[in-house]
Amino acid sequence: MTTLNDIAWVTDSTSGLTEEFIKNNHIYVVPLSIIFGEESYLEGVDITAEDFYPKLAASKVLPKTSQPAIGEFVELYQKLKEQYKHAIAIHASSALTGTFQSSVAASSMVDFKVDVIDSKIGSYPLGRMVEKGVELQKQGKSYTEIVSYLKTLPDKANLYMAPGSLEQLHKGGRLSTTQVIIGSLIKLKLIVRFDDGKVVLFDKIRTEKKVKERLFQILEEASSNIKEASVIHGNVKDLAETWRAELQQRFPEISFTTTTFSPVAGTHTGQGTIGLAWINE
Repeated sequence: MTTLNDIAWVTDSTSGLTEEFIKNNHIYVVPLSIIFGEESYLEGVDITAEDFYPKLAASKVLPKTSQPAIGEFVELYQKLKEQYKHAIAIHASSALTGTFQSSVAASSMVDFKVDVIDSKIGSYPLGRMVEKGVELQKQGKSYTEIVSYLKTLPDKANLYMAPGSLEQLHKGGRLSTTQVIIGSLIKLKLIVRFDDGKVVLFDKIRTEKKVKERLFQILEEASSNIKEASVIHGNVKDLAETWRAELQQRFPEISFTTTTFSPVAGTHTGQGTIGLAWINE
């Protein structure tokens, strides 16, 4: 049986966890960086989603993102070693950022028990993995039981979205040139999804209205395995809330929330992105 002082929880800033949850549950967030030209901002420290999207809209150059340095993880794990028996680290997809690899490398350099898990995803599903782990800890599950359960979640996590900017997804290396050219030439709306940690093209849609219909259909097909889901958006809160209310009415057995894409995610997907995410039961 574990107590709350036994485990330190480590994640990165793309998880979108609330400040209150972080503060109350021994969670340590390592921030990624967003770079606008010569200016660099630590996600969640120097820049929030509320600050980021207007800055993105006003910027003449597309921002870039940068993972935390391995030294930050080494320093963190050395500090945690003094206070906790173990740490569980859950990070955004290793196919999209080197954060996971840096965390793994740092954990091997410090004589401290850290289980590092590749969520194979980001945003809402990543945050929920951390929350689910904390829930199990509060139920008194053993460290081994918690880690074993968490390792099953990446393959159950889903995120489907219609990116606000194909150009940003392409420049960030998240979509191929061919996919972007096809989408741009015939003004198609693309729906992409996470597949084993990578962002892949899922469907091509003719109109905005049909994007919504298709995303709702995807959720409906999976709904028997879903207890909770989130409408994820890139600074289109009113639209996301409208979708959430409609989904809640259509699927009363599922609990729906809305989640804003963090600045790092928004850098790659663009303003106006909207999608659905959940973890299968």
